[in-house]
Amino acid sequence: MADKRLKIKPPKLPVKPGKKQAPQKLLRRPLFWILVAIVGVTIFGQISSGSNQFTKIDTSEAMAAITRGDVESANIVDRDQKIQLILKPGVAISGATKVEASYVTGQEPILIDLLTANQPAKEWDVTVPKTNILVSILFTLAPILLLAFLLLFFMSQSQGGSRVFSFGRSRAKLHDNEVPQVTFADVAGADEAIEEFKEIKDFLAEPKKYQEIGAKIPKGILLFGPPGTGKTLLARAVAGEAKVPFYSISGSDFVEMFVGVGAARVRDLFTQAKANAPAIIFVDEIDAVGRHRGAGMGGGHDEREQTLNQLLVEMDGFEAHQQVILIAATNRPDILDPALLRPGRFDRQIGVDRPDVKGREAIIKVHSKNKPLEKNLDVLAIARRTPGFTGADLANVLNEAALLTARENRKVISSTDVDEAIDRVMAGPQRKSRLMSEEERRVTAYHEGGHALVAHALPHTDPVHKITILPRGRALGYTMVLPDEDKYSTTRNQMLDQLAYTMGGRAAEELVFHDPTTGASNDIEKATALARAMVTQYGMTEKLGAIKLGSGDAAPFMGRDYGHQRDYSEELAATIDQEIKSLIGQAHEEAYEILIENRSILDALVEELLEKETLQKEEIEVIFKHVASRPKRPAWTGSK
Repeated sequence: MADKRLKIKPPKLPVKPGKKQAPQKLLRRPLFWILVAIVGVTIFGQISSGSNQFTKIDTSEAMAAITRGDVESANIVDRDQKIQLILKPGVAISGATKVEASYVTGQEPILIDLLTANQPAKEWDVTVPKTNILVSILFTLAPILLLAFLLLFFMSQSQGGSRVFSFGRSRAKLHDNEVPQVTFADVAGADEAIEEFKEIKDFLAEPKKYQEIGAKIPKGILLFGPPGTGKTLLARAVAGEAKVPFYSISGSDFVEMFVGVGAARVRDLFTQAKANAPAIIFVDEIDAVGRHRGAGMGGGHDEREQTLNQLLVEMDGFEAHQQVILIAATNRPDILDPALLRPGRFDRQIGVDRPDVKGREAIIKVHSKNKPLEKNLDVLAIARRTPGFTGADLANVLNEAALLTARENRKVISSTDVDEAIDRVMAGPQRKSRLMSEEERRVTAYHEGGHALVAHALPHTDPVHKITILPRGRALGYTMVLPDEDKYSTTRNQMLDQLAYTMGGRAAEELVFHDPTTGASNDIEKATALARAMVTQYGMTEKLGAIKLGSGDAAPFMGRDYGHQRDYSEELAATIDQEIKSLIGQAHEEAYEILIENRSILDALVEELLEKETLQKEEIEVIFKHVASRPKRPAWTGSK
């Protein structure tokens, strides 16, 4: 029974109208017939009035013709204040024998006196035109018919696809299995998530195998992780592999300005999915509708909360045999409502994190399939140079490299193109138009040299891979420090070295020029944030010890933190400030000492930078060959 149901294909998406279908669709549209009726009435009126066409003349010309006796017959149209004249044979005014003239109120007795004194050859008369019944009916019914046609048009549109009035209908897109789709082969760097989804695919294909041993398919799967890690791509791959109806919708599509629309759309979406089961529903950015209830100032009457309540009911109301699976993706699982995350709704929560070096290598290979890379291009080296990059970042790197290659009319992407593309993604495009004075170049060189020298001298920092004083983005230069391998945790000594490395640029400016610049503002910001985290989150100070200070719910919106009070005293807040200041002060002092000890090497590095503008890892290692390394810090025994 399950196999038969699996063979049922979902409804196909609308086919683009061809040459034969276009006229038929046009004939079915009410607006077409409205236009035909308007054109028909206009043409009929023109034809009917064309047979009795009178040429307009001045009133004085009409009165002169009556006085001369040139009129064969005359007719005064009382209601329209017109006089129509048919002239005698051989007589014409403005080339016409049938003329009419308008008169103003008070001239009618004068015209009657003229016609009485100068009797036309045949007759003259005063008439009041009768109203045409058909015309009267047409003008009476036309507005009503027009409104009726428009109402029918909007109703037909709402039943079709444009949803003019269908506020409560779901806006989910049904993916057509006939169209080429993304498959699991197109996804790399997320092996665990792929395995989970292969199990879902297998259950939909062979449910008996699982049901015989009492296993139930998860009702919901939540994908969470940083932006760009491939959550939506995984959902597309499921759509391409599952071969069952796949409905995709964004969380924001549920909520409108009209009350009750979101809940109605949720009901309609699940009704469609149940009718076509087995089916999969994918909700992207579910945090738009699934945030913690009671957040913000909307309270229980908030439209978003009504939508969430309906979503909870629909998910909990699934029956096992219906085989409807909900997949959702979010970057912020921490702000989702707990009722949404409980087992029975989202049974599985799959983290899609930034890929490791092997994952990055696989992702680069996937995205470079249709790009001509040079034969000796080391993909693994690119993967090592891009720690922390997501799949979207790597795709952007290869695309930038391809654009650079095409810009220079070359056919093969080289390692130089990839290096430039990585720099573009990390620091922005090179600003060749920015002309720096020699003094600014020298200050920038010492600033970046200070960073690099301090990083090289400390025992727990990553190797320096590149130094440049070429402006990129908003930076006048930058130092690239990259780890040799992926790291998943950070020690206290590594953080202290990171603080010293961050303050190295500022220390170099003070040492050499005795006048620091604003170029270190971002360094100070980063150092302060890291020092605050060490004090309040990681418990890495002796005075405060291993305690967590501050709220753990860092929601960047007016929600659960609205009106939140600090959960520590003013005295403790002052201690926190002192500890942060102490950490940054010690880091600055350590960086300053390193630069004093290695001043000659710093000067040599700056001279090389001013000459070449960019130094690579091999050149840097030669210059730093005799740098005096700092001894390791004493063992830290924790808080006192």
